[in-house]
Amino acid sequence: MNNTIREKLPDLIELEGDWQNYIKKVYAIFKKDFIDRKLLYNGLHVGMKKHPLVDGKEYTFYHITHEGNIENERTPDLRRCERIGWARPVIENGNKWSLKIWTQKRNGKTRICIWLELENEPDYIVILDFRKTYYMLWTAFTLQYDHEKRKREKEYQEYIKAKAEPGKPNSTS
Repeated sequence: MNNTIREKLPDLIELEGDWQNYIKKVYAIFKKDFIDRKLLYNGLHVGMKKHPLVDGKEYTFYHITHEGNIENERTPDLRRCERIGWARPVIENGNKWSLKIWTQKRNGKTRICIWLELENEPDYIVILDFRKTYYMLWTAFTLQYDHEKRKREKEYQEYIKAKAEPGKPNSTS
């Protein structure tokens, strides 16, 4: 990735003080970016899952600031929280910045992956869930380990290959 893209992203929101005040600060950015302002991706509205509320906040907020495979046992993820301000610019500028973008099928759902590759810090990926008339911000997280990056690179390359071959679906399973 070219350093000029990193320069266009907001600074990390670093944990200072206690967790409760920090999460309020992180939520304020989420609210500004996804509740107070309309967001479009490829001409369609990007919404969020509001319910069930978690600690009085929208479920999407919980999902993009916590990690774990069991939904009601997810734990806070500082890397996700620090980058809360990156999700919107990555969605808005993914095509313009020539980020790796591909469609994947997961559990019968169509998802859009937008991958921001970085030098000297973890990569960042945003996942949108395609609905008939809009996208839902599903999650966003860092790719901190090489095996995670290899998995995403394989998905992306399979998508590109399938897209180039006539008669093949242009998404991965």
